[in-house]
Amino acid sequence: MTSTSAKPPERREREFFAEIIASIFSSPRAADYGNFSPCWLDGLACPGARHACIRHGRTARFAAVSEDPASAYKLPPATRSAVILVVFFFSWFALATLWVLNDARRIKREKEQLRALNNPEAGGEMVWLPTGKITMGMTTGAPDAQPLHDVKVTGFFMDKTEVTNEQFAKFAAATGHVTAAEWTPDARVAGERSQAGGMVFRPQLGWRFVPGANWRHPEGPESSIVGREKAPVVQISWEDAAAYARWAGKRLPTEAEWEYAARGGIMHAAYIWGPELQPAGRWLANIFPAREQLGHGAADDLTRLLPGGTFPPNNFGLVDMAGNASEWCADWYGAAYYKKSPHANPLGPETGDDSDEPGVAKRVVRGGSFLSSETNGAAYRPGARAKAAPDYTASDLGFRCVRSKP
Repeated sequence: MTSTSAKPPERREREFFAEIIASIFSSPRAADYGNFSPCWLDGLACPGARHACIRHGRTARFAAVSEDPASAYKLPPATRSAVILVVFFFSWFALATLWVLNDARRIKREKEQLRALNNPEAGGEMVWLPTGKITMGMTTGAPDAQPLHDVKVTGFFMDKTEVTNEQFAKFAAATGHVTAAEWTPDARVAGERSQAGGMVFRPQLGWRFVPGANWRHPEGPESSIVGREKAPVVQISWEDAAAYARWAGKRLPTEAEWEYAARGGIMHAAYIWGPELQPAGRWLANIFPAREQLGHGAADDLTRLLPGGTFPPNNFGLVDMAGNASEWCADWYGAAYYKKSPHANPLGPETGDDSDEPGVAKRVVRGGSFLSSETNGAAYRPGARAKAAPDYTASDLGFRCVRSKP
């Protein structure tokens, strides 16, 4: 009489475990993340194959070796623990995947809502900055950037680049807006400001008021923005920037939002990219020392504004948060404001206060420009502060916009 010997327990364990692993990758039900955990756990725990077959189909074989509960093969504790660990890992992986997918869908939904709220004519990409904290200010430099103080900033969207000539041209065409530099002042006013124009930097001469300088002709009547459509718009006053922001369905950033965005998560560093001006000998911003070395033009070239993205973005994915064009902020400037600033979403003082020019209220300017250097204040440092009268325009002063979460 021929008899068939039973499989050794060790072999049955290996086959049992191998079948589970194989089915994880082949079973359509296993691919259903929502049913993954109960499917395998119930299959393992079921005392009989018939019950498991009714509930789980092909997974019944993992509950018993036959339909007879009495003949069910029971896993040794060690093997059962290993199987449960495998099930736990894949369940955790499935839940993590669902969390990531849900988060991605949420961000996509918020961006769609943002596009619906923004003026589609404005164009431009915005980057989401999550809620976070920064230490604002500097330990050295001008007194108005002291003392250091911690600030919490609620999440918001910010333009990836500074507003470009192309974008501002759409705004001007759609609204008929006339900028501060294009207005002809009262002819009865004496001096250079009796004409329309803006401030322009001239080598060897410094800053000079140039009649006819405006956003269409940044360096004066002889200049043009043709071929510079992707470069930042300049010769823009605070009022001009605020008007554009309203048209675009956005707003100007607060000073705290701006510094939070510029630092990109790098706290207490001298520059937005780290502690060194030139890490590994590389220039990372369009600032004065980099001009000739990068081959973008001669040292006396006035058209030094470069298209957004010429240099690498910061850790938040924002470009030109240092150099290129200086940027308006929403806040009034207060020299001593940091001594009394709130620690959550500060909005600046109620009115401007500049001891350097008493009686002239000014707004905050940040980021430095292509004219900034270590020897003239290093305005491109993330904690450095500057200011200007709301109607001031210059050949290196622009802006970018933000928007609160929908």
